[in-house]
Amino acid sequence: MVTTGQEPGARVRARLAELGLSLPAVAAPVAAYVPAVATGDHVHTSGQLPFIDGALPATGKVGAEVTAERAAELAATSCLNALAAIEDLVGDLDRVVRVVKLTGFVASDPAFTAQPAVINGASELLGEVFGDAGRHARSAVGVAVLPLDAPVELELVVELDGPAVPAAPPAR
Repeated sequence: MVTTGQEPGARVRARLAELGLSLPAVAAPVAAYVPAVATGDHVHTSGQLPFIDGALPATGKVGAEVTAERAAELAATSCLNALAAIEDLVGDLDRVVRVVKLTGFVASDPAFTAQPAVINGASELLGEVFGDAGRHARSAVGVAVLPLDAPVELELVVELDGPAVPAAPPAR
């Protein structure tokens, strides 16, 4: 890792600030799981809902109670929540060298088929924040219902610049 003399996370946080965004506090799990888990040099997030200050700003099905445009905004919010979970686990989003996979779920009215456009809200944010390193593999899946009647939920997998948790020194 290159040392820049900046505070940890300064590059990504500065980019978020340029976009008029900031990372929220990590959303509390709504069941028995943790927000993110590291294995080797990868971090996998649990499904992230678009919580703002602990509440869902919208509920319902996309294409019925929630417009596709609003759902794309909520996908970006879910993405910020995922990034917050990653930073909380590894301490510094500047350690992310690649966004590997984004899986997006859209609670859809039966006639709604524009799930990819909704999840673009998160994909575009990742590109704006990480540049080429934000380009990722992706799935955008329509589902009947999501937890708490959320319109969107997403999961991220990112690659870090090394092991998420430094190896313990050998025992002497």
